[in-house]
Amino acid sequence: MSDRERSSGTGRLMTWAAWAVLLLGFWLWGREVTDVRQGIATPTTGDVAAVGRPWGGVELPPAHKPLRQARPLRVDVPALRIQAPVVARGLDRQGAIQPPPYDQPGVVGWYGAGARPGAAGTSLFVGHVDTETRPAVFYRLSSARPGDKVRVVRDDGTVAEFTVDDVQVVPRERFDARQAYGARKRGRAELRLVTCGGTFDRASRSYTANVVVSAYLTGTLSEVGM
Repeated sequence: MSDRERSSGTGRLMTWAAWAVLLLGFWLWGREVTDVRQGIATPTTGDVAAVGRPWGGVELPPAHKPLRQARPLRVDVPALRIQAPVVARGLDRQGAIQPPPYDQPGVVGWYGAGARPGAAGTSLFVGHVDTETRPAVFYRLSSARPGDKVRVVRDDGTVAEFTVDDVQVVPRERFDARQAYGARKRGRAELRLVTCGGTFDRASRSYTANVVVSAYLTGTLSEVGM
């Protein structure tokens, strides 16, 4: 069985229990607790401790200066054969970001009250890993590798091109919103792509981890030239 198959399960719908930790992390991020102050160490263990680690043998391009504000329309990850529309999502009554509609498994949700992709700050994209019958939009997300490109088509006609610099499968019991969603380098335009991962626990009917792919802005394209 491949890593991709292990991380996605066998075609089960991502349950509300699986979203609970993930969406709580978004809520915390939205409340700006992810702003880790310089000089303060946050004790972590396991996969979370490796967030932001360098990847040997991969030469990453320099960061591009942030772009002006524009809303995302579509996200493309060519290496993973992901191409999906992006819709803005808000917060529910409990203060957590609303997931993409379950009847639209091919749609990616963007936290619309946060940073716009390409502008300075950390923009958050979230998508389902599977449904009851088939893979969903982020089924292959755990297969991402540093150096992969993520292209976000924006409503001003530009395409913000990001480069993946980190991929983590973070156990839910060790999930730290500050580490997962906080800016890696201040002043950059950054992007997080998030879904569920690990294995599917039948007892709790939820996944055991979250896949967090981090990327930063490295260039721009025209939509015509894609």
